[in-house]
Amino acid sequence: MRLPRRSGTLAVKSAVFITVMCCALAALLGVLVHVSVTNQTVGEARDLALSRLRDATAAYEAGDTLRWDAGVDPPDLPGSLRALAVAGDRGTMVGEHRGRPTMWAAGPVDGNRALAVEVDYSQGARTIAGLDRAILWSSGLAITATLLVGAFAVTRVTRRLHTTARVARRISAGDLDARVDDPRTKDGSQDEVAAVAAALDSMAASLQGKLLSEQRFTADVAHELRTPLTGLHAAAELLPPGRPTELVRDRVGALRTLTEDLLEISRLDTGRETVELDTERLAAVAERVVRASGTDTEVVVVRDVAVETDRRRLERVLGNLVANAHRHGRGPVSLTVDGPVVTVRDHGDGFPEYLVEHGPQRFRTEGGARGHGLGLTIAVGQAEVLGARLSFSNAVDGGAVATLVLP
Repeated sequence: MRLPRRSGTLAVKSAVFITVMCCALAALLGVLVHVSVTNQTVGEARDLALSRLRDATAAYEAGDTLRWDAGVDPPDLPGSLRALAVAGDRGTMVGEHRGRPTMWAAGPVDGNRALAVEVDYSQGARTIAGLDRAILWSSGLAITATLLVGAFAVTRVTRRLHTTARVARRISAGDLDARVDDPRTKDGSQDEVAAVAAALDSMAASLQGKLLSEQRFTADVAHELRTPLTGLHAAAELLPPGRPTELVRDRVGALRTLTEDLLEISRLDTGRETVELDTERLAAVAERVVRASGTDTEVVVVRDVAVETDRRRLERVLGNLVANAHRHGRGPVSLTVDGPVVTVRDHGDGFPEYLVEHGPQRFRTEGGARGHGLGLTIAVGQAEVLGARLSFSNAVDGGAVATLVLP
């Protein structure tokens, strides 16, 4: 019955609630038992004292000798009880006599004096004290046992909730094969936690099916377009020189680029890409990428390092970032190498809010931007294959900032 390493707020609140309720119940029962037994014990002692007081009064009026436990104006008689007797009434009171608990009974006699009788109340006091100790010990044991049982029951629930939350985080991170598989969803005895786990598994299965269908559709469309595009490209090459021919070749080239991007995305979606690792100097890779892009991009090397990576995939990532900065941003564009961190920055309007918060989404652009949103999607996919982290943000003084952190 050990608690999990990370007990959640629900477990703490439940433990506090159980403890408070147990303490309140134990206190209520303890007070009721204490009052009942005390009243009974005090009542018996009071009746005995009043009975002896009547006998002592009769003996005093008859002139007989009083018993050892009776006397007129004894020195240990409580003052309030003496005043009550002198006023003409009878009464009882628990006090002390010679260091022992005593039940006093007093009544009036002639000469404004008080006739008092003492009854030993030590046994009754010990009974009540023992009862109070028994109530405290039994209440403590009951509270401890209830708290342990309650903590065990609540911990089982919170552990299942933690498992469900952990699976949900895995799904959100892209592991669509993750499932809770709560056994209570299969034996027909579902509770609320099992219902949540079943709903999460159902959602994950539905989401996985839809994404697989989308991936298959993307791959099928790209493969089907490849054959007619090859023939269209060959036919465009046979056209006579002229402006119409240039427009046709340009559009065919754009369509071929889009098709190749879709094929690359479909391969990345399968998660089966392998890397060919080699040791590369980041500064040299950055300079090659800028030269190949044919753009006016400044390369800033703060600290050059050698990393073990797949050069082709790294150049693909950096090339897409540089191309995106020139296509959708404004100059000057800089590519900075600072150890294993590579930053591409422009001075345009910055990334859209959805892209900064959720990352790039294929076929989504905003602000009248040209393109299909595939370049950054491919860059993110290739970075994941490399084991790198690619993030997007906007600079305080304006401009989009893409940061690649290599392992």
